[in-house]
Amino acid sequence: MHELENYRYRGARALVLLHERHLWSFLTTWRQAKAAGVTLPKTDDRAYRSLETILGHVLAAARGYMVWMCKQLGLPDPGIDPIPEDDELEARVDAYLEHLLARWREPLADVEEERFYTPTYPSNWGPPYCIDAMLEHTVMHPIRHEFQLRELLERP
Repeated sequence: MHELENYRYRGARALVLLHERHLWSFLTTWRQAKAAGVTLPKTDDRAYRSLETILGHVLAAARGYMVWMCKQLGLPDPGIDPIPEDDELEARVDAYLEHLLARWREPLADVEEERFYTPTYPSNWGPPYCIDAMLEHTVMHPIRHEFQLRELLERP
């Protein structure tokens, strides 16, 4: 794999590429769940009300993580469009994901390794994260939701 060779910190490069891989994998599993007629368990969590809301949640979070990292590092806004409206999301998801991932590829390329570890910054939901930890969280987010969907697909 010879993508994103311009990254100063190879750890960030790896996490950006893993995030990309796992977002596409999540979308594949989401489509399988949709085709199978999977229904989500009842919950008060607004992001988990339906397959459509979980798709929107994963994509909005991916956008939000990069916006947050750029803000903390004093980098320009990455220019990631907000997710499409609920009634358009499924029809536009491929184009949106391509846009999102294209905008994910460059912002962190020139950041020195040390800036990924220190300092920490308060996340949008409270706990402090360094940039490297936020990148790891970002990679795990679609993996966790894909895991949820796979379990629902496998239930009798």
